[in-house]
Amino acid sequence: MTFEAIYQYLQLSNTEIDAINLSLKVSLTAMFVSMPIAILVAWLLARKEFYGKAFLNGIIHLPLVLPPVVIGYLLLISMGRNGVIGKLLLKWFDFSFSFSWYGAALASAIVAFPLVVRSVRLALEQIDRKLEQAARTLGANSMRTFFTITLPLSLPGIFAGFVLGFARSLGEFGATITFVSNIPDVTQTIPLAMYSLIETPGAEGAAARLCLIAISIALISLIISEYLARKTQKKLGQIDARN
Repeated sequence: MTFEAIYQYLQLSNTEIDAINLSLKVSLTAMFVSMPIAILVAWLLARKEFYGKAFLNGIIHLPLVLPPVVIGYLLLISMGRNGVIGKLLLKWFDFSFSFSWYGAALASAIVAFPLVVRSVRLALEQIDRKLEQAARTLGANSMRTFFTITLPLSLPGIFAGFVLGFARSLGEFGATITFVSNIPDVTQTIPLAMYSLIETPGAEGAAARLCLIAISIALISLIISEYLARKTQKKLGQIDARN
């Protein structure tokens, strides 16, 4: 195969470029919107004892064990145009998650949410509570302690959760296609575009290119997540050693 042939093979079509751009937009939106909620939930699970904690923990991690199609179906009957919540959103705000990239972002956020919460929770649980107690004895309230002590120390773990959730969102397929369908340039992310290309005669090359791109992005994300997780452990270990 000549260099020119390789160059032609590696050139991306408009469909592939649109799928990549949409996947990045959906995944980043899903993470930025869900991160504050994930941090709050992780903090509750790591720091508080309350009735129903085990049930909440089970609900949070349910997307890990449920088939993605089930999640998509639940979103369809709740957030769809005729869904319980979706009908109200359409009536009051003229807004609908159905057949839009917003719905794809919602599905991705829900599927990735348990991984993000788990990563942030592990980072919070590694923080020595004596540091927080010392801040309170010096007059800092719970809110100030969180933003000046807890949050800065857990930032590498939070970033690791963000990257891990981003990678999971990028590969979401079942919930997305069930909830918002497979519409080119609207809801067709990388996995959905690959699904269409695999079923199209003569499009094996395009499907292979998207496969390599998806693997590359996911692998880089996992390496970054692992690096940040190790950085968190090292940082907190150094603080413990000083104390």
